[in-house]
Amino acid sequence: MLSKAKTKWIHSLELKKFRSEYRLFTAEGNKLAEELLPLLPCRFLAATPEWLEAHPGVQAEEIVEASYDELRRACTQASPQGVIAVFHQPDYPLDMARLSQTLSLALDNVQDPGNLGTILRTADWFGIEHVLCSPGTADAFQPKAIQSTMGAIGRVQVHYVDLEEVFEKSGLPVFGTFLEGEDIYEAELPGRGIILMGNEGKGISPRLAAKVSRKLYIPNFPAGRKGPESLNVSVATAIVCSEFLRRKGRTVL
Repeated sequence: MLSKAKTKWIHSLELKKFRSEYRLFTAEGNKLAEELLPLLPCRFLAATPEWLEAHPGVQAEEIVEASYDELRRACTQASPQGVIAVFHQPDYPLDMARLSQTLSLALDNVQDPGNLGTILRTADWFGIEHVLCSPGTADAFQPKAIQSTMGAIGRVQVHYVDLEEVFEKSGLPVFGTFLEGEDIYEAELPGRGIILMGNEGKGISPRLAAKVSRKLYIPNFPAGRKGPESLNVSVATAIVCSEFLRRKGRTVL
């Protein structure tokens, strides 16, 4: 049985205050739970008898059997999928030596949790291990962000840092997207560096724009055609990552 006290505790994790205090986050649904259970320690898991029977080896600090109605009251989604799990937030120290050898992402005040989660999923797809977030970026452990990651939160290391300080310490080239930038499809792109993506409405802040080594531009097609003013930040991130990684084997680090 999923008690009212446990349900209230689960709902408290919808608030950043309690996620930060307890260092926990929730994951709802079969697909997400199955992705994360092998990757992160699970503090609490509630599931239907059918789900538990289908997953006899599941490991968690506490496991309770719950009805569909009990799960519905605990979940943020309208249609729960048989399981809700509470995981410990991973805490990764930022390894500057490792960072200096790889291609990483940096996010400057990306506000929408859905965009953030999709960016983490994109990073995971392209094998990018580190995502550096400014303090003003949305919380990666917010429920909507977690759902959008589709399990990437268990593989991609998210660091909330002073981006300006990290850029200076790393000594890596920083690439940002700007309307006045160089066409990304014609630019020389190295196999390591930091790709900086900006806020949904304001783009890259002037303070961080001053730290950008190379300005890149994603052209629309056909050239000169009038279209939308900009791309969604998660879509733009996918395009930029794809072009960097497509050429990684043919460029000098």
